Amino acid sequence: MTGLSRRTFLGAAAGAGAATVLGAPLAGAVTTSKGCIAGATVYIGSYTSGADGHGLDVTSRTGPALNPVRTVPGITDTSWFDRGADGKTLYVTNEGDPDGYVSALNIADAANPKLLNRVSSKGGAPTHLSVHSSQKYVLAANYSSGSVVVLPIVAGGKLGAATDVVTHHADSGDAHAHQVVNDPTGRWVLAVDLGADSVYVYSLDVATGKLSQHQQLKLPAGAGPRHLAFARDGKFAYILQELRPEVTVASWDAATGTLKALSVVPAVPDGSTGELYPGEITLSKDGKFAYATVRGPNTLATFAVAGPSLKLVSTVATGGNWPRHVALDPSESWFYVSNQRSGTVTWLPRDPATGLPGAVAGSLPVGSVNSVHFA
Repeated sequence: MTGLSRRTFLGAAAGAGAATVLGAPLAGAVTTSKGCIAGATVYIGSYTSGADGHGLDVTSRTGPALNPVRTVPGITDTSWFDRGADGKTLYVTNEGDPDGYVSALNIADAANPKLLNRVSSKGGAPTHLSVHSSQKYVLAANYSSGSVVVLPIVAGGKLGAATDVVTHHADSGDAHAHQVVNDPTGRWVLAVDLGADSVYVYSLDVATGKLSQHQQLKLPAGAGPRHLAFARDGKFAYILQELRPEVTVASWDAATGTLKALSVVPAVPDGSTGELYPGEITLSKDGKFAYATVRGPNTLATFAVAGPSLKLVSTVATGGNWPRHVALDPSESWFYVSNQRSGTVTWLPRDPATGLPGAVAGSLPVGSVNSVHFA
C-alpha cells in the first residue's frame, strides 16, 4: 500500500460536519492560570496532496487558544518537524509520494520562516524526521519505500544530498518506515517500521554519514509498530503499535545497543471494538506519564509510567475525528491534538498533579491537519 493510498485509508478528510469549531467562547481561556506563554509561535503541518490542507501554517497563542493561521507558501505536505540545537533552523518533511522531500527553513524570526532549501528524501512519503544529536545530519523515514535516509546539514543550516539510504524488508507485504530517532545517548539510531513489524537499531558513522545495522527487534506479525518514546532515564522504550491498539514496553541497553521486548499494554479499555489505530506517543518531562492518541474511538490515552511498568489509567475524547498527533505545550499545561479527518486542532488542559487531561477547551480549524510543533 503506498503512502498516499494508506493516507486515504487511515487519514483522508471525512465527515465535514465534525469540523465544527468547538471553542467559540474562548474569552475564559485567554485568561488561563495554567502557565501558558501568550503569543508563543506555533507551527502546524497539514496535507496538501489531494486534500484541503495548507502545508505549513504559523500561528500564535492567546492563553491556550490558537489564533487564526498564516500559511507559509510553497511548503507542501508538511507532516513532521524538528529543529537544530541552536533553534534557528526548522526541518520539515514534505510527504510526497513517490517523490518525497525534506525542507530546511530559517526561523531566526520564529513567526516568519524562510525556506533555505529542499532536498530529495530518496524515497516516497517521508513521514518522520529528526536531527541527529551530533547536529551534523537529519534522519528521515520514508513510509512508502520502507527506507531511512541520512541528509547532511551544511553551511547555514541547509541540507546536502543524501549520504546514505537503507531499505527495510518485511517477511510479508511491504516495509513501511514510520519513525527514526537517535537514542538518549546519541550512540545509536532507531528506526520503527510498521510494515516489517520491527524496530531496527543502527550505528551512524558521523564522519561519513553511513548507517550500519546492529539489531532488528521483531515484534509479532501484524503489530504495526509506529512510533516509540524513551523513558526519561533512557533504560526503556515504549513502542506504540498502530495495527494493534497496544504499547510494547522494551528495555534499552545503550552500552550494547540492544532492545528487548518485555510486555504489551493495551491502549484502549477492555472490550473496545471497531477501528482502533493509535497515532502518536509522548511522555511528560518528569517521565511519570505517557500519552497516546487512538484513532477510531478518537481518544487521548494516559498511562502511568514506572520504568518497565506501564498502566492505562485514563481515556478522554479529543473533540475531533482521527487524532493523528498530540503535543504538549512547553509548560506542559495543555495538550494540542491534531484531528486529521475533522480538520481541527483541539486543546485540552492537563492537571499538573495527576497528569490527567481534562475536557476539550477549544478548537481551531486546519484542513487535513497532522501535527503541531512549538517554536
